[in-house]
Amino acid sequence: MTQPTDIAELIRRNWMRVTDEVRQAAVAAGRDPKSVRVIGVSKYVDAATTRLLFDAGCCDLGESRPQVLWKKAETIGPAVDGTTNRSLRWHMIGHVQTNKLRRMLPLNPLIHSVDSERLLRAINREAERQQRVTEVMLEVNISGDEDKTGLSPDAVGQLLGIPGLNSVRISGLMAMAGWGTEASQAASQFRDVAELRDRLVASDEYNLPHLSMGMSGDFREAIAAGATMVRIGSALFEGVR
Repeated sequence: MTQPTDIAELIRRNWMRVTDEVRQAAVAAGRDPKSVRVIGVSKYVDAATTRLLFDAGCCDLGESRPQVLWKKAETIGPAVDGTTNRSLRWHMIGHVQTNKLRRMLPLNPLIHSVDSERLLRAINREAERQQRVTEVMLEVNISGDEDKTGLSPDAVGQLLGIPGLNSVRISGLMAMAGWGTEASQAASQFRDVAELRDRLVASDEYNLPHLSMGMSGDFREAIAAGATMVRIGSALFEGVR
């Protein structure tokens, strides 16, 4: 049975390996490694193990279920990395139900997965009620898979053009490659997302600095296409039981 100290060391080594691979991918793409943030997807593990990932150096943690996010936040509490002086930032990467917003928004998560006008307006209403501004990204279904969530490329521009949403800040686009795609297909889809973002920014109406693309199996292709955030989970918890 793996002991707690062994788990901490294992996660630390996994973190160092993953961040080195991300750095190498950025350099290979001719980019500054500091331009890519690793979002540690901690949905696989409990709060104690999640805290070990933060202690290893991962200050951005992603969850796919709002109720798990807020329970972990309550357990872990405010946290500051003594090495980098960065505080813990939560990322909501899964589907969001509007009835979960009231409890989730005080934790100041970056919501990657806005996939409808209804959800965007609901976030704005709740954020306005709480007198805060919530940062979000629009999820794009770039592969066109019918069983995947996300907006069509045309719908992205429509949501960006909605007036009066003063309590949300749309800071970029999020996308996943289609199910079962090969590396070359994933790379093409990620480039399509980056090109969509660039067209929207070129209109001089929108500031969309972030592209949340790529997971454990395809983050290299995502970085080559311009991802500023990669969502990595399983690779960070290899060997943890």
